[in-house]
Amino acid sequence: MELNRDTIAQVQDAMDFERSRKTPPEDFPALPDIPGCRYTDAEFLALEEERMWKRSWRYVGHTDQLPENGSWFVTRDTGSPIVVTRNMDGKVKAFYNTCQHRGAPLVTEEKGQSRGFVCGYHGWSYTLDGRLVAVRDKRDFVELDMSCRSLVEVRCDLLGTLIFLNEDPEAQPLKDHIGPMAKELEQYDLGNLRLVDSKRYDVDCNVKVLLDAFLEVYHISSIHQNTVDRFLDHRGMLVTLWPNGHSRMMTPNRRPDWTDPGTIGMPKIETITPVPAENNVSYHIFPNLVMPPSDSGIPLLQFIPRGRRKCEVVSNWLAPDHDPADPHPLWKTRIDNWTRILYEDLQYAPQIQESLESKGFRGMPLNYQERRIYHWHEELDRRIGLNVVTERARVQQVLKDQVTGG
Repeated sequence: MELNRDTIAQVQDAMDFERSRKTPPEDFPALPDIPGCRYTDAEFLALEEERMWKRSWRYVGHTDQLPENGSWFVTRDTGSPIVVTRNMDGKVKAFYNTCQHRGAPLVTEEKGQSRGFVCGYHGWSYTLDGRLVAVRDKRDFVELDMSCRSLVEVRCDLLGTLIFLNEDPEAQPLKDHIGPMAKELEQYDLGNLRLVDSKRYDVDCNVKVLLDAFLEVYHISSIHQNTVDRFLDHRGMLVTLWPNGHSRMMTPNRRPDWTDPGTIGMPKIETITPVPAENNVSYHIFPNLVMPPSDSGIPLLQFIPRGRRKCEVVSNWLAPDHDPADPHPLWKTRIDNWTRILYEDLQYAPQIQESLESKGFRGMPLNYQERRIYHWHEELDRRIGLNVVTERARVQQVLKDQVTGG
């Protein structure tokens, strides 16, 4: 269902049904266990990295990080060093940070501004569009065709002010790939939101340990007793599964008239519709971006693999009418509260990883509330190749009839 005024009663009826049901819906299939080796096995994780992470659309930054033509920053969030730049025509482009001579980095700082790139090793020079335009001592090269030595470009798409990269040159365009979600996200005015805050956290666990937690609310009565559980009613939660592994979760407030007191008086996203404004919606763009918007600000969470047992969590906040030089006075308290909740989710991760690697962990028996996790794993196997994943590690494809919008 689209989140608009016509669906308010429909959403409320669905939430009432979720609260009152005694069993999962009759058409919901039993979910086979997720094999434990998917979190620990080196061979499987190598396939995951090569065939999924390296071929997926990944959020890497905000256009506020490129304030002027010639601005650039370096990201390693896809697993490769990539320069993202705004060229002299104002277009956002991305290239591997790799000189086409002997592989030296084009830039060694994390961000900057220039009219082009000059490799510090041997002085080869490129435009912001990636063209090789100057070579030191060109006379010493035999039949060097500079037109064939441009920087290697990386697929780059924008979702409003959000910058996404994909290392797969054959990847489907981003908006086509996220399908029904693209139209729904228009109400959040992503093209006019400013970057408020960005923080990074290193965590000693496989990336899926934390990503799983943000695809369900089954855990909030235990982990978030004094924070999120005080105002969210997890038993009324609704889930929409979309093609390509994407999904949406919508959780009602415990009291229909509840308003977060920490956001009163803050600038609002005027185009947001009542259903997400009055409930708690969370979008997941496969594989690793979680976005739970409100009408006064949108947090973005990235979950980035940094090895078999390590990951990085990146927390960004976007907001309307934000002036970095004069931020709204409530932002500090709001981000502090958000950080507290985030730490509640991070606290057990290293111990969970330790347990996953023990003989005591065999697999995951997921429930109806956790079906977004199973949906994620089904998509992972499809991306790797159902005939490539070993039988020991494979998940059964059972949720096909639960996916909408295909």
